[in-house]
Amino acid sequence: MKSMLAIALFACAIAASSAAMQCNQTPLDMPMQWKDMQESCVDKVKQQIGEELKASMQYLAMGAHFSDYQINRPGFAKMFFESASEERDHAIKLISYLLMRGELRQDVSNLIKKKYTPAATTWASGMEALKDALALEASVTKKIRDVVKVCEDDERFNDYHLVDYLTGEFLEEQYKGQREIAGRISTLGKMMSKHSALGEFLYDKKLLS
Repeated sequence: MKSMLAIALFACAIAASSAAMQCNQTPLDMPMQWKDMQESCVDKVKQQIGEELKASMQYLAMGAHFSDYQINRPGFAKMFFESASEERDHAIKLISYLLMRGELRQDVSNLIKKKYTPAATTWASGMEALKDALALEASVTKKIRDVVKVCEDDERFNDYHLVDYLTGEFLEEQYKGQREIAGRISTLGKMMSKHSALGEFLYDKKLLS
């Protein structure tokens, strides 16, 4: 009987403790001087997060297409699935950056609730997909440069920290990625010129190694 009473008291204590630990806190009177990002710049970064997520979905569609048993190009599928992960990581980095600067307090989930539909879901060949990938990367690069321009040219605040982050990390990766895809297009084109349709099959094996 005493043990049952002790258990009941223990359960009540846990319930009371849980109630006291609820996260319903009143807003803090937080100084806002440390938040210096301009709204136009924040909006541009949010748009870029959407662009990165759209690019990720497009690469997922490419990977899924080349994974289909009727297409069966595992090398291309692997390459595009890896690109999808890279674009998703870019979106995460930008979200993390805005959070570091005190933004996105209420609307983090709104950035990922939108539907990002791929522009295409099938491709006639690996060459066609690679050309689409290069055009996609060029578009993303241009939009990153647009973010840089808005955040750098604001007469109220030149956000040189964000500009340096985007140019030093994001644009560096974009330009290297574009060069890599251009090289793949060149190599695949030469192999197809020499071996016709067999060239794509051989290049797919090369992508797996």
